[in-house]
Amino acid sequence: MLDIFAHNLAPIMFIIVMGMLLIGYPVAFTLAAGGIYFFIFGVELSHISPEIRLSWPLAQANMNRVFDIMRNDTLLAIPFFTFMGLILERSRMAEDLLDTIGQLFGTVRGGLAFAVVIVGALLAATTGVVAASVIAMGLISLPIMMRYNYDPGLAAGTIAASGTLAQIVPPSLVLIVMADQLGRSVGDMYVGAMLPALMLVGMYCLYIFAVTLIKPEWAPALPPEARPLGSGGTSLYFILLAAIGLYFISYYFVFTEFRYETRVVWAALAATVIPYVFALANRHWNLGYMSKMAEQVVIVLIPPLALIFLVLGTIFLGIATPTEGGAMGAAGALIMALAKRRLNLKTLMQALDSTAKLATFVMFILIGARVFALTFYGISGDIWVEELMLALPGGETGFLIVVTIIVFILGCFLDFFEIAFVLVPLLAPVADKLGIDLVWFGVLLGMNLQVSFLTPPFGFALFYLRSVAPTKAWHDKTTDRMIEPITTRSIYTGTLPFILINILMLGILIAFPGLVTHYKAAPVQMNQTDINSQINDAGGSGFGLPGMSLDGAPSLGLPGPGDGMPAMPNFGAPTTQPATPPAGGTSLPAPGGLPGPGDAGGLPRFD
Repeated sequence: MLDIFAHNLAPIMFIIVMGMLLIGYPVAFTLAAGGIYFFIFGVELSHISPEIRLSWPLAQANMNRVFDIMRNDTLLAIPFFTFMGLILERSRMAEDLLDTIGQLFGTVRGGLAFAVVIVGALLAATTGVVAASVIAMGLISLPIMMRYNYDPGLAAGTIAASGTLAQIVPPSLVLIVMADQLGRSVGDMYVGAMLPALMLVGMYCLYIFAVTLIKPEWAPALPPEARPLGSGGTSLYFILLAAIGLYFISYYFVFTEFRYETRVVWAALAATVIPYVFALANRHWNLGYMSKMAEQVVIVLIPPLALIFLVLGTIFLGIATPTEGGAMGAAGALIMALAKRRLNLKTLMQALDSTAKLATFVMFILIGARVFALTFYGISGDIWVEELMLALPGGETGFLIVVTIIVFILGCFLDFFEIAFVLVPLLAPVADKLGIDLVWFGVLLGMNLQVSFLTPPFGFALFYLRSVAPTKAWHDKTTDRMIEPITTRSIYTGTLPFILINILMLGILIAFPGLVTHYKAAPVQMNQTDINSQINDAGGSGFGLPGMSLDGAPSLGLPGPGDGMPAMPNFGAPTTQPATPPAGGTSLPAPGGLPGPGDAGGLPRFD
């Protein structure tokens, strides 16, 4: 009996710990306790099975692993982005955006639904928190949509689906955690996820447009009395053209002395600040140069769009790291809240309290996951998972389909932090061995987790919406009539079309990985003159060649063969390693046949 237990300790540990998580035990303590208990079992059974590589001194490694978490700079982005989102949510930015964009699209059928999708994408790019997005839009837009006779299922489904965009639209917390667990750059993960996220937003809008054609009574246009700002399309178009013109004038004629990245930032700043100041002046002095609609759109939309560019634009341009971008975003959110006079001590304390709770929650889960992982790897659990996954039929495609199904099912019961910290480190080596790009794999998992947030009966977004949706008939003072409540069935059925859209998007990503892998830069092409010039400038002995070590491995951060740069060409006759070292010689041949130390006083010139 002990033999069977010892030789199957890895699957037994995995099944027991996952079962405890699904039952509902606290995640951090379940992972840590499972790691400790099975560590004790593993040490006692290590003499029976050679697959168990645990010993009592190895337990000391847990302390170093915990301190490694504390030293991880990438995880600092989580509290920064969380704080930014909470400040913006409590400063009622969502309310302003929904009101303004709702009136902007009010003349079209389904205008409120389009507004919810667009605001959901903007909130996702500024808050990055699903709960905040769903609850804010549920409280603000759901009563308005019901007031103007929207179909309850369409209204509830649109709000729930748009709120979950925070899972995949950068700066998503999911993508930060995925990048950390997959060992990839957060910036690459953001760039890779941007195009699929925009495509998903477009597919949501296409579905709403199709509904307005097939069932126009489900999504009526707003009546004129619900649009106090009027139309004002002409001045809005003029402001948009003026902003585009300001950008190009600033980029090509004003900031010509700066580098490309700096020119983009300053040109974008000029193109947004000047129209914004003009709109404020027009409102303050009643100049009448802009319509009320154009004035409201500029004043409400430009600050969050500028904040999105400040965070994501600087990361994409390589000016700031994700952690620095998060810090700038948090500072920008505070400035926006102060400018609108909506920041007080109570709001600040609530945001800090919620941020500290989430950061502590993540940290404890990560500590528990590290304790679990040390034991699981020590009993060859990684080898068991790898062999299990590699044995699946269909190779890469079969692996992706099975992983998609597993993550989808687990996502209905577990939070994404638990899946990311426990399951992703086990799947990443298998994906890497199959030749799957890990950034693409991370975006796929993020999109998959978004679907699970919407799936009845356990989708978290459905619970968030249910908590704020009216459960009883209520009297609407604006229309002076009783409005029926939103049933749970309406919420579930309303999300089904959006779930199908997400599944379709997953299939598109699997079929066309280039939608994500475009983040990779083009290979660096160097001509012979450039190479010769670099070598001549280096001079000195064979060690003067930058970026190469004696064994030919890249160093000093320069790309080497296989990293997007062609292999270093061979200058001169190749040198071979002699069977025995020369007398007094510790000299090794330099890479590519270049003279090694002691072979020549310097490098030849190649002019």
